[in-house]
Amino acid sequence: MLLFRALLFYTVFNITAVIVGLVGLPLSLLPYRIRGQWFITFNRVVIWSLRWICGVKIHIRGIEHLKQDSPVVIMAKHQSTWETMFLQLACHPVSTILKKELLRVPFFGWGLAALRPIAIDRSNPKAALKMVKEMGEKRLAQGNNLLIFPEGTRTPVGQAGNYARSAADIAISAGVPILPIAHNGGVHWPMHDIRKYPGTIEMVIGAPINPEGRNSKQLTEEVKNWIEGEIANMPVR
Repeated sequence: MLLFRALLFYTVFNITAVIVGLVGLPLSLLPYRIRGQWFITFNRVVIWSLRWICGVKIHIRGIEHLKQDSPVVIMAKHQSTWETMFLQLACHPVSTILKKELLRVPFFGWGLAALRPIAIDRSNPKAALKMVKEMGEKRLAQGNNLLIFPEGTRTPVGQAGNYARSAADIAISAGVPILPIAHNGGVHWPMHDIRKYPGTIEMVIGAPINPEGRNSKQLTEEVKNWIEGEIANMPVR
């Protein structure tokens, strides 16, 4: 049954990506605020399908912290594809740091490209870091939130990756708060498994952290401790 549900989910996923990508091609000429609403339709359908086809619900604590008067740097746990889908929807308008190869995926990549991402070349870390800093500050100045997964890549449930300092560095330089986000999305939408496991994804959105008076190492460590501490209290299925 889990496999059947997953196959049905990915059927809806792929059909939606094609429709949104094709219809969105001419819409790409419209202002960002308008075209962005169309392209995140894909994310809405994915989250809806996950709920009604796969039985995966979401429970959020601290959702009031998303209501900020100005852009923030979002530092989130990276366990799954789920958080990339959900946070691009919940935090819109948001620019996400991602690998440039994703923009080459037909239909799906077209939508990503229209949402002002910061696509980096992981084969050149030095250039990637410079680009993230420059473009990150630019996106914040344009009014977008900035979504960074500080671990860089997905980590298995129960493990913590190395938290890079780039997000904290941008927040300090731009003078904007960091919004930490913890979740257990990987429990229900796991890595390297087509199946989706019914249940409730727990997400906690922390209070904004003012970067003033901290260096990037201190700030990153504070965020890491908070995120990993919250996840330690979450169910693993």
